[in-house]
Amino acid sequence: MPIAIGLEGSANKLGVGIIHQPTPFTPSVNNPTPPPSPPSKSSHASPPARILANLRHTYVSPPGSGFLPKDTAQHHRRWVVRLVKQAMKQAGVTVEDVDCICFTKGPGMGAPLQSVAVAARMLSLLWDKELVGVNHCVGHIEMGREITGAQNPVVLYVSGGNTQIIAYSAQRYRIFGEALDIAIGNCLDRFARTLRISNDPAPGYNIEQLAKRGRHLLDLPYAVKGMDVSFSGILASVDVLAGQLGSLRADSGDVVTPEDLCFSLQETVFAMLVEITERAMAHVGAAQVLIVGGVGCNERLQHMMAVMAAERGGSVFATDERFCIDNGIMIAHAGLLAWRMGFRTELEGSTCTQRFRTDEVLINWRD
Repeated sequence: MPIAIGLEGSANKLGVGIIHQPTPFTPSVNNPTPPPSPPSKSSHASPPARILANLRHTYVSPPGSGFLPKDTAQHHRRWVVRLVKQAMKQAGVTVEDVDCICFTKGPGMGAPLQSVAVAARMLSLLWDKELVGVNHCVGHIEMGREITGAQNPVVLYVSGGNTQIIAYSAQRYRIFGEALDIAIGNCLDRFARTLRISNDPAPGYNIEQLAKRGRHLLDLPYAVKGMDVSFSGILASVDVLAGQLGSLRADSGDVVTPEDLCFSLQETVFAMLVEITERAMAHVGAAQVLIVGGVGCNERLQHMMAVMAAERGGSVFATDERFCIDNGIMIAHAGLLAWRMGFRTELEGSTCTQRFRTDEVLINWRD
């Protein structure tokens, strides 16, 4: 009954998770197919993997500012030991129970990644446990599959650092399309800074709440290029409109509000994501969509995707903020899957990298 501890710290969230996978090894791809119910939050009555602890602490910067790598890394160094101790206590496990130490190798911000890699090496040496470096994106995908029971979905991975349309083939997660410039989460976060929206609990979440009160849909650039998308021009355009607040009026003559801008931005960028996801579904003949990553928590995105999938006779799977937002349990889960297939990261190779493509990872635990 292997147990792994996972450390995640690729951005401003520091996560520590402890997971137990049952014996014999039964990857969730072999689980029964759930009935279509868009969007599904969970279709496992009792997931094969047991989550023993899933703790997280977030570095929150002041309104109107982002999080700098050095400040974020300092936050992670300050909190990592405390979170590990709390997670071990909550899980009710001892050092002897842990089989491997999993950590985020990349992609992500350099300094925060380094802080977590150092912590993982320290635990490996202190506890005499094997290391497993994990691709952050694969962690999101595998945790999403485990929680929802989605079998072979097209994956929409949307976060602050990544925007990718992914499908599995021949032991790789193949990237069908992606953002050509900035990620969708970065687009939303930077617009939150323009409006000086609070970063607590997260700028994207606060934009979502404002968008719910928006009433006027304004024209913004729509930049889909084949299977790829571009968000920088949309951000520049909505920033210009934000500078005209107070004098800007909608076609109806009403004064445009910050809520209207948040609504318009969300509707435009989410429609772009729905378009390329539908195209990927048609290309691979998939009936399921799995949304992962921090932006995947957005209920409007889930709803728009569900409408599209339902029209195709398909279904959408998503998780809540415990698993969409960066967390340690996804790193523990993906790392333990790899560890059980014989993968190890030697101490000398336990580095981190800001660029680590999803399709670089061998997914040999899937057929």
